[in-house]
Amino acid sequence: MTGADEAYRVTADEDDTRELVAQLRQLAGADPATVRQVVAEVLAALDRVAGGALRDQLPEAIRLDVGLDRVTPGHP
Repeated sequence: MTGADEAYRVTADEDDTRELVAQLRQLAGADPATVRQVVAEVLAALDRVAGGALRDQLPEAIRLDVGLDRVTPGHP
């Protein structure tokens, strides 16, 4: 990958991240509890798909908050 290609990818990733943050902020303005629930469900689904590996990457406070602190079968 050339420097220009890599710079474009980073810029695209940053744009995607900004868009996601903007959408979450818009939702949070309407109902922060709903956003919190949606984020918890998304993180739990991603963790299931990843075979429990996502929880290892999240800070403990977030794991506890979204219920990923529980042991799942096949993941100690």
